[in-house]
Amino acid sequence: MLNFNDIMETITMIQEENLDIRTITMGISLLDCADSDIDRSCEKVYKKIYEKAKDLVKTGEIIEKKYKIPIVNKRISVTPISMLVAVSGGDPVKYALTLDRVAKDVGVNFIGGFSALVQKGFSAGDRELIEAIPRALATTDFVCSSVNIGSTKAGINMDAVKLMGGVVREAAELTKDRQCVGAAKLVVFCNAPEDNPFMAGAFHGVGEPDVVLNVGVSGPGVVRAALAKLPDDAPLNEVAELIKKTAFKITRMGQLVGSEASRMLGVPFGIIDLSLAPTPAVGDSVAHILEEIGLEQCGTHGTTAALAMLNDAVKKGGVMASSSVGGLSGAFIPVTEDAGMIAAARSGVLGIEKLEAMTAVCSVGLDMIVIPGDTPAETISAIIADEAAIGMVNSKTTAVRVIPAIGLKEGEELDFGGLLGSGPIMNLHSQSSAKMINRGGRIPAPMQSLKN
Repeated sequence: MLNFNDIMETITMIQEENLDIRTITMGISLLDCADSDIDRSCEKVYKKIYEKAKDLVKTGEIIEKKYKIPIVNKRISVTPISMLVAVSGGDPVKYALTLDRVAKDVGVNFIGGFSALVQKGFSAGDRELIEAIPRALATTDFVCSSVNIGSTKAGINMDAVKLMGGVVREAAELTKDRQCVGAAKLVVFCNAPEDNPFMAGAFHGVGEPDVVLNVGVSGPGVVRAALAKLPDDAPLNEVAELIKKTAFKITRMGQLVGSEASRMLGVPFGIIDLSLAPTPAVGDSVAHILEEIGLEQCGTHGTTAALAMLNDAVKKGGVMASSSVGGLSGAFIPVTEDAGMIAAARSGVLGIEKLEAMTAVCSVGLDMIVIPGDTPAETISAIIADEAAIGMVNSKTTAVRVIPAIGLKEGEELDFGGLLGSGPIMNLHSQSSAKMINRGGRIPAPMQSLKN
């Protein structure tokens, strides 16, 4: 029996507190699309994706109407395209154009998987794909790209780190007439998960089923509204308990949607990613949750501790609500996509050093951070290396998505509009890291990797 109060509470969460299913993402393996002829391979890629995903958007819309639950995005992730390039050779941008065409034809918001996994070195197809990323992102609308350059088991591939600094910069330069959006569709990972439904970092791992459906839920506004009802002197263990209970309710809704979509599409249900993913909308901010906990503004002293508690409580609540929690699962801190983060960055309270500290305890990493347009590629590489080191040593996923604002400098703003939001250009150190980055090689795996 459904409790009337629970029903009304869920309706309030959806109508007033920005609760939504952030994405249903269909993962599709393209391993059987490999061909020594790149044009034939592209034909196979288009045919398989279209066949498997043609009803994805329609299914999402039916579930939205049936349960009155917003499903904001419908997306696709595919096998890292570098693996197909290894077989076919040729210009990897052909694959990107094929992915973009099929994404438009099936009606999804994004398609991820123009990716390479190079944490321990480059194999056939990897370098070719990475060097093609800027052109691929500049000539497509819906394609997203990611590269995994490190892991706890493998260490950090510093040759790849060096390469990615230039790739991020070039991706921004080639799209400078579109707010440098190319760099906003590119993520550099350490310990990338194979079942992540969120863009821009989603790809379909080689250990995944042929086709699978993953769900990403989100509800920062719901958590904040719940905390607002607590007295100001409630101890932090009570705060954590309330967050846990709220995350449980959010995840149960995701479980319902994922199970229903899986049944209707006839594909296995994979995981629920219960990340708190903010938007620029008022009331949909992770930073505002931290401020509700008791910080005057996100970024001040105590922010890392509050975020650690939030992240842990969200995971504990989600795990109790579903046996299939995966992906990233935690609290996202994308600066331009979070109204509270934007305000904190504008005021100078939140800087890149504090953000880096926060990434040691949150779900992902340095996300959607706008940096000066004249930032050297070596500095971008050094930022990637720092973030990868945090992930490697702590056995967690970390990532970097920075946007060099070509032609703009610190203090100015870059406005993407929509979900990607806007944000101030953040200050970086001017001292060079070039000598370290140009050494290349590998940073060896830490002692934590020796667990067998």
